[in-house]
Amino acid sequence: MTAAMTPAFIGIDWGTTNRRAMLLDANGALLDTRRDDQGSLACRGRFRPALEGLLQAWPAAAHVPVVMSGMVGSALGWQEVPYLDAEVPLDRLPQHLVPVADAPAAARWFITPGLRWLGAHGRADVMRGEETQILGARHLLGPLADGWLVLPGTHSKWVRLQGGVVSVLRTYLTGELFAQLAERGTLAPLMSDDSPVDMAASFMAGVQALRGEELSHALFGARARVMGGGAPAAGTAHYVSGLLIAAEWRDALRDAAELPPAAVVRVIGEPALAERHALCAAHFGRRTESLDPQAVQQAAWRALSSAFQTP
Repeated sequence: MTAAMTPAFIGIDWGTTNRRAMLLDANGALLDTRRDDQGSLACRGRFRPALEGLLQAWPAAAHVPVVMSGMVGSALGWQEVPYLDAEVPLDRLPQHLVPVADAPAAARWFITPGLRWLGAHGRADVMRGEETQILGARHLLGPLADGWLVLPGTHSKWVRLQGGVVSVLRTYLTGELFAQLAERGTLAPLMSDDSPVDMAASFMAGVQALRGEELSHALFGARARVMGGGAPAAGTAHYVSGLLIAAEWRDALRDAAELPPAAVVRVIGEPALAERHALCAAHFGRRTESLDPQAVQQAAWRALSSAFQTP
């Protein structure tokens, strides 16, 4: 193994349900990855042994710095880390890593702080984990990263990046609400119909149905269209997804000055979700550009590893 290939840094995206780890060398090149279901909920009360178990897979990296982001730093995680004000430039994030209090004496284990955004009229929003991905996007794209970024998921994040600073943050319960509707309530039986269907057509039917309707009314319409309108149950899950994602876009477009027609919205997410946002964007006369989430995360860890490099 060459010096460049020697393990030098471990970054862990430690979310609520999943954990994703990357092992990098001194140049920031990816040596290995690990992904499991040992999220913060599964590891409550045993975070240290859970991390030590993960590190056993990389014995050559026993003493390298480990930086963790996500819900591991929340009140439900290993150690609650205060949020960093969003007005702090993302490039300064490596300077605000918080050591893990109960780490072994020789270990260099740290948690990123997450971001807190405060707007006018008492508006507030927060993120944990996504700040590292935004940092990664900035390092991949440089000044071109300025503009709107969308990070779809359980809690979909819309971020306006200006000069390396998060100037606007909006969070939507899109993924969580979709999961709740699919698991229980009046829409659940219809959303569980997995008969073959044209995903794009069903999804766009939901996007087009939202129009100026209140979201709760439009969601009930997903049931009414089947029960009273003769529409097939198949595709209801995609239809509901269309309603929910369209609601995000409609809200983001309330102030057209913030998202002019020529603007490109960059999406950092899995291909299936990125495709849905692209379809929805086209409906609203906008366009998206997909960023590979693994490349973005690797760039983030590469940036954060700089905190441990000697001049």
